[in-house]
Amino acid sequence: MDRFDLVKESFVRKAVPAEVPESKVSDWYGELVFDRAKMCKYLDSDTLQALLACIEGGKPLDRKTADGVARGMKEWAMEHGVTHVTHWFQPLTEGTAEKHDSLIDYDGKGGVIESFDGTMLAQQEPDASSFPSGGIRATFEARGYTAWDPTSPVFILDDTLCIPTVFVSYTGEALDYKMPLKRALKAVSDAAVPICKLFDPSVSKVYSYLGWEQEYFLVDEALYAARTDLMITGRTLFGHSSSRNQQLDDHYFAAIPARVASFMRDLEVAAYRLGIPLKTRHNEVAPNQFELAPIYGETNLSNDQNQIVMNLMNRIARKHGFVVLLHEKPFDGINGSGKHNNWSLGTDNGTQLLAPGKDAKGNLQFITFFVNVLAAVQKHNGLMKATIASATNAHRLGANEAPPAIVSAFLGRTMTEVLRKLLELPSDTPIEIAGKKGKSVGLVEIPEIFVDNTDRNRTSPFAFTGNRFEFRAVGSCANCAGAMTTLNAIVAEQLMDFKSTVDAGLAAGKSLQVAVMDSLKPIIASIIDTVCFDGNGYTEEWKAEAMRRGLDVETNVPKMFCEFTKPASVEMFTKTGVYTEKELIARNEVKWETYIKKVQIESRVMVRMALNHIIPAALEYKAKLLQTVTLAKSVYGNLDGCATELKLLEDINKYVDDIQVKANKMREARKAVNGIEDIYERALGYHEIAESFAALRRPIDKLEELVDNKIWPLPKYREMLFIN
Repeated sequence: MDRFDLVKESFVRKAVPAEVPESKVSDWYGELVFDRAKMCKYLDSDTLQALLACIEGGKPLDRKTADGVARGMKEWAMEHGVTHVTHWFQPLTEGTAEKHDSLIDYDGKGGVIESFDGTMLAQQEPDASSFPSGGIRATFEARGYTAWDPTSPVFILDDTLCIPTVFVSYTGEALDYKMPLKRALKAVSDAAVPICKLFDPSVSKVYSYLGWEQEYFLVDEALYAARTDLMITGRTLFGHSSSRNQQLDDHYFAAIPARVASFMRDLEVAAYRLGIPLKTRHNEVAPNQFELAPIYGETNLSNDQNQIVMNLMNRIARKHGFVVLLHEKPFDGINGSGKHNNWSLGTDNGTQLLAPGKDAKGNLQFITFFVNVLAAVQKHNGLMKATIASATNAHRLGANEAPPAIVSAFLGRTMTEVLRKLLELPSDTPIEIAGKKGKSVGLVEIPEIFVDNTDRNRTSPFAFTGNRFEFRAVGSCANCAGAMTTLNAIVAEQLMDFKSTVDAGLAAGKSLQVAVMDSLKPIIASIIDTVCFDGNGYTEEWKAEAMRRGLDVETNVPKMFCEFTKPASVEMFTKTGVYTEKELIARNEVKWETYIKKVQIESRVMVRMALNHIIPAALEYKAKLLQTVTLAKSVYGNLDGCATELKLLEDINKYVDDIQVKANKMREARKAVNGIEDIYERALGYHEIAESFAALRRPIDKLEELVDNKIWPLPKYREMLFIN
C-alpha cells in the first residue's frame, strides 16, 4: 500500500461512535476508584478511621489495618471482575510502570483461591536495576521496593487493581517521581503553616494544587505507520511546511471534527469512571492539535491523574484510528505542545493563599506568599528551567508561542503597580480591596475584580493569572512531578527564610504588619526589575536584558542539568528534605543518559532515512528525468527544450550530494562521541550532534519540493495535518 492509498484510507474513515452511558455523569463518576464512599461501604469502622488518619494526618498504618483495607478492596475489586493486582509507579522514565500479579493462590486442597492481604497491598519488590537509577542500583544489585501511597486512591483498569506507590531502592533512595514530590509537598506545608498561623491560628495544613493543561496532536494511524521517524522518535525529523498550516488562525477553538469529538467523548467517559474530572476540551492553535484540562486538584493526586490520562489517550486513540503525539515538537514550523502547570497554595480551612483576601490582613497574607514565590523563582530561575529541560522540550521552547528558555515571571500591570506602591509607602499602610472601603491618602488598593485585571502573556514561562501561577514551560510528555517538586521545594526554602526574618522583627517589638512589610520590601526591590518581566520574551533585546539582570540564559540542555548539583540547589533540596545529594547526583546521571539516548536514536533514524528513503527516491526521479532528456536528445538532436529537466537534475545532484556528505559526517560524529567515557562530556557531544540536525534536514526538505509527488516515500505535512 503506497502513500496515496494510506491518505485515501484516512480520508474515508468514519467516526467510531463513542460509548457514552445513558445515565448522567454524576451517577457513575468514580465507579472504578476506591474513594471515600467505597471506604465507608467496604471497611469496618476501626479500619476506616485508621486509614483516614493515615491519609489526612500522616499516621502510620499497622499490619492489622492494612489487612482490613485489603479485605475491603478485594471484595470491591472482585465485584468488578478484577483478577490481578499491580503496584503502579512512576520510575525515572517519564512514564509509568506496573507488574501484574494474579490474585490466585493455593487453597491447600489441590485448587486455588483468590487471595489479597495487607502485605500485597503495602509492598512489592520490582527489579530496581532495570529502571534508570543513576548508579544508585548496580545491575547485580536488583532489590528495590514499591510502597503503597494511601493518599492516592486505588483504581481499576480492565481486570487489574492498580495501587499507586512510591519506588525506592533497597538503601532508601527515591527512584521515582512520586517520592520526591510527596517530600516537597510536605516541605511546603511545613514551611507555609507557621506563616499562615500569623494570620489565622486555626491553620494546620497547607495544600499545593495543580491544574494541568494537556496539549497533544492526533495523526491518522496509517500515516503514522508510514513515517519511521514518527514511530521511533515521536516527531517528524523531515518535512517541508504545508502551504497552509496555522497562519489563518482558523483551527483554534473551531468546531471539533467528528472523529476527534468521538475520541474525546470516549476518553472523558474512561476518565470520569476513574474519578478524573476532565473539564475542558478544544482545538488548539496548530492543525490536528488539541487540549484537555481537568478541574483543579491536590498536586499529588492531580499528577497521578495526568499520568493515567496520558495512558488512556494512547489506548483509546487507537480505537478511533488515531495515534496520540505527546512530543513537544512533532511538526516543524507550527506550535509545539506543552503541559501548562497551574499551581497554587491553599489552607485546610479553604483560604487561597495566592488570591487577594477579604480584608487588609488577608491581603497582607496574599502579598506575603505572592512575593515569596517570586523570590524563590528569582533565586532558582536556572533550576526552574533545568527541571523542565529535556531533549524533546528543547525543540519547543522559544518557538511558535512557547515560552523562551529564560525563566521570568509575568505579573501584569496591576500587580506590578501594587508592588511598586508598596515600596514607596510606610510599612504600616493597609492593603485594601478597591471599592470595599473609603479611600484614604496612601492606601494601597488591589482591584476588587482581580482575576480580570491581569492580562495574559503567552511568552512568559511563569505567569500570574489572578489566583495562581501558570508554569507554561513544562513539556507535553513530561511528568508534572518534576516541575512541581522543584517549585514547591524552592518556595518552601524561601518561606522558611522569610519566617526567620519576620520572627526577628516581631521579637524586636514590631507589629505583624510592620514586621511582614519590613521583611517584604527588600525582596520586592530585588525581584521587581529582575525576574519580573511583562514584555515580549522572543526578542533578542530581552535575551541581552535577561543576562544583564542575572537570569539564566543557557540553552544547552546538558549544561542546564548542572543546576541540580550546584551548591545553592543542593543546599535547598537537602534543607527542605526533598532530595539527598546522592539522589541529585543520580538524577543528573539519568538526565544526561536519557538525553544522550534520545539524541542518539534521532540521529540514527535521520541518517538511515536519509540514505534508505530520501536518496533512493531522489535517484529514482533523477533516472526518470535522465530518460526524458535522453529521449528528447534522440528525437530533436539537442537539449534546447530540456532547460527545466536539466535545472532539476542539477538541483537534485546538489542536494543528494549534500545529504550524503552530512549524513556521513553525522554518523562519524556519533561514533566519535560514543567513545567519550565521561557521561556529561558525552552529553555535550550529543548536544552538538543535535545542533546539526537542521543542516541535514534542510536539503531533504528542499528535495521534497522537487521530487515527483508520486515518488516521494513519506506522508507529507499537508497530508498528515488536515485529516481528521
